[in-house]
Amino acid sequence: MQNIRNFSIIAHIDHGKSTLADCLITTCNAIEQRKMSKQVMDTMDIEKERGITIKAQSVRLNYIHNNEEYILNLIDTPGHVDFSYEVSRSLASCEGALLVVDASQGVQAQTIANVYMALEHDLEIIPVINKIDLPAANPDKVKAEIEHIIGIDCSNAILVSAKAQIGIKELLAAICERIPAPKSKDNKLKALIYDSWFDSYLGALALVRVYDGCLNKNDEIYLMHEGVKHSVLDLKYPHPLNPLNTNSIKAGEIGIVVLGLKDISQISVGDTITLNSNKADEAIAGFAKAKAFVFAGIYPIDTDKFEDLRDALDKLKLNDSSISYEPETSLALGFGFRVGFLGLLHMEVIKERLEREFNLDLIATAPSVTYEVNLTDGSILNIQNPSDLPPVNKIDFIKEPYVKATIITPNEFLGNLITLLNNRRAIQTKMDYITPERVLLEYDIPMNEIVMDFYDKLKSLTKGYASFDYEFSDYRIGDLVKLDIKVAGEAVDALSIIVPNSKALAKGRDLVKAMKEIVPRQLFEVAIQASIGNKIIARENVKSMGKNVTAKCYGGDITRKRKLLEKQKEGKKRMKAIGKVSLPQEAFLSILKID
Repeated sequence: MQNIRNFSIIAHIDHGKSTLADCLITTCNAIEQRKMSKQVMDTMDIEKERGITIKAQSVRLNYIHNNEEYILNLIDTPGHVDFSYEVSRSLASCEGALLVVDASQGVQAQTIANVYMALEHDLEIIPVINKIDLPAANPDKVKAEIEHIIGIDCSNAILVSAKAQIGIKELLAAICERIPAPKSKDNKLKALIYDSWFDSYLGALALVRVYDGCLNKNDEIYLMHEGVKHSVLDLKYPHPLNPLNTNSIKAGEIGIVVLGLKDISQISVGDTITLNSNKADEAIAGFAKAKAFVFAGIYPIDTDKFEDLRDALDKLKLNDSSISYEPETSLALGFGFRVGFLGLLHMEVIKERLEREFNLDLIATAPSVTYEVNLTDGSILNIQNPSDLPPVNKIDFIKEPYVKATIITPNEFLGNLITLLNNRRAIQTKMDYITPERVLLEYDIPMNEIVMDFYDKLKSLTKGYASFDYEFSDYRIGDLVKLDIKVAGEAVDALSIIVPNSKALAKGRDLVKAMKEIVPRQLFEVAIQASIGNKIIARENVKSMGKNVTAKCYGGDITRKRKLLEKQKEGKKRMKAIGKVSLPQEAFLSILKID
């Protein structure tokens, strides 16, 4: 146990975390050179294409330092804020963390969020300045930034370049010398599940860190939060290509437990495993189920594919237990599901995986958040779908979720950024100049304001230099109303959104203008209206398409033509009364593009 080192790599997106992990794996000869590939820890195509880690992976490495053999358990973590739930579990399984910062970009928002999470778990943090071979690299400035913002001593920071293989040996030596060995307090088995996924041959698998005792093959285990018993069919040590079989996982080690379950929902990340015959006195603290923050309706474009979508979601949930979904119907879109996600990137990734892996054509409605609706009779409703909002006369007040946002930006973009944040009803809580050129901003902002296009706007206003991170804060009372869009007199439920009262008029006007361009012309005039309750606040008309009924008249009396035109007018009136307008897919996407 003295020679085991459990550590994690934490970094902002694109600071070289996956490349550094590849480097450590290669240096420890865990994978033969011919089988090695770039970002070997990222197993999904989407991860490689986008250059982000979505699913955390772990690997067990052997390394000889000062003639002693060390076991290094690298517990990889996703970098993006949407997956911070997995990050917290991974960090709880470690004794140390490598804080990787890009030598040319410096400290960014997610670096701070993940470091504070590591400090909460009382980990030994080793600062690592990566990409020192870049022409724009300035390691001394980055060291000063880390000391100023995070308050970690950087006098013994390790300078590396994962791409050029510089400083890797020094880094491995620091891991062996500076990260403490795991400690065990008890002989009763206690293991934390910090990840789970589904394997089509072995069933649901749990990735665990054993704190106390020893887990053996064929043991009967007990899950303390779920309150169920299972039998251990097999045990493995993690490896990106071929996990190694073992008969036992001892205290301080990381391993994969094969339970042969057909459903991943029976294993919860953060649960504690103990022996059924000799149960631990208490579970490992900090267990909480993943909570969805962003909700969107997902519907198949071809309505016959509803069952295929249900099967696809069932299969995807086996690999990602953090999504939640329930069936819902929409008059405009037919049958679909209201799906809960951890964040916007999570929503994008899930939709893309459904379309790619299961060959589906899907349409997603505008993302929304959970609102707390306090009714006049004293009861409280939690709603995710704007169309579920009760009538105005039954609502006392509505509470909306707020998040604490951290933004780091070059000071030349500060004015634009503050204007954007003020437009999004944000409240400033902190402003700090990290260096004369870079500013750290902290804001409380309604979550409803960031789920649409906030991140895109932030990036375009700052030419991609600003970094953004957020965490849930609390619920606050808001002056909110439901904005409905009516097409030819009928409200389209899939286009309903909840907006602040102060913005409702402008939003309604923008929406009907955008819809006017998209709704195809009919043989009768179509009115597109935005309404709050029964009050119409904006209207646009889609002109009718003229059919030339007089084309067959060659000359002759004008009364003949007039008679035909009168007949057409009567027909159009009747058509308007019973006419149905079919909306194209772009109409539902237009709501996402309104500024």
